[in-house]
Amino acid sequence: MLLAQDLSFEEYNPKSTLVVPGKVIHKAKFPFIDIHGHQYRMATQDLGPVVEAMDTLNMEIMVNLSGRSGAILKQAVQNIQDNYPNRFVVFANIDFNGAGAAGWIDKTVNQLKEDVKQGARGLKVYKSLGMYNKDVDGKRLAIDDPRLDPIWETCGKLGIPVLIHAADPKPFWEAFDADNERWLELKTHPRRKRSDDNPAPWEQIIAEQHRMFKKHPETTFINAHMGWFANDLGRLGQLMDEIPNMNVGIAAIIAELGRQPKFARAFFIKYQDRILFGKDSWKPDEFPTYFRVLESDDEYFPYHKKYHAFWAMYGMDLPDEVLKKVYYKNALRIVPGLDKSKFPK
Repeated sequence: MLLAQDLSFEEYNPKSTLVVPGKVIHKAKFPFIDIHGHQYRMATQDLGPVVEAMDTLNMEIMVNLSGRSGAILKQAVQNIQDNYPNRFVVFANIDFNGAGAAGWIDKTVNQLKEDVKQGARGLKVYKSLGMYNKDVDGKRLAIDDPRLDPIWETCGKLGIPVLIHAADPKPFWEAFDADNERWLELKTHPRRKRSDDNPAPWEQIIAEQHRMFKKHPETTFINAHMGWFANDLGRLGQLMDEIPNMNVGIAAIIAELGRQPKFARAFFIKYQDRILFGKDSWKPDEFPTYFRVLESDDEYFPYHKKYHAFWAMYGMDLPDEVLKKVYYKNALRIVPGLDKSKFPK
């Protein structure tokens, strides 16, 4: 055991002596849909252990955003149908590298149509678009590049949502110093540090995304991670008002909501029809933090990952009708073909 004087900040993680009412919520109050799941081997894996864990959480449907494309996607859909129909759906993915090459857009759109025909229920766009993907000339591919317009238009015509992750948290672009709220994460994960030329300014990437949303009002978008504005809900509310086809998912940002329970509660009530539950990484033991923040009025309880948040959580105590929308009603409306029979009306 380290002596107290030898502890580093990373190791200092004291147990609170505060005694207040409250308890861990291991199972969601209502059955829910995880709009932001990842199962990278769904084409071949045994889904039994995943379903067993889902049942303990009250998760009825997982949306696997890592559906890929072509034969692998088709095989994943078949694995679901053969073993656990209606418990999973997959979103297709696109490799945006090489955009602008002769025939690239036609080939890409046709493959997307085929993936939807084979069972994909949406399109997941990774943060590589806007950050790392390069066009045919080797230049950074902007999210709002007009050469990509047929993709977003096709999703609108097919009636499938686009769940898109753009950039990373803004502090990753800021100075790595004592004032940076993500200092511990950047220290323990140094490859996450960004800069204005690695690959571009944060504001530029985010603005590209918003312009693209506005340009395609007939397409439904789900902005992953609340668009990295969970720490500025006032600004996010302005964006929601400006962009009516933009919805938001709460994956990986529950720590932001749990430190502002009153403001966040008001936001959720106001925009209750456009917020979807999601978790991101498949770690069943982390879901109780989400349930407790959303459902309870508990005070000062721990978050599950110190490098994301060294502060305590507070419950938002959302009304049941709002919880139902966040947990499943909004996803049932937005994602086509989900089995509604397992959810309360």
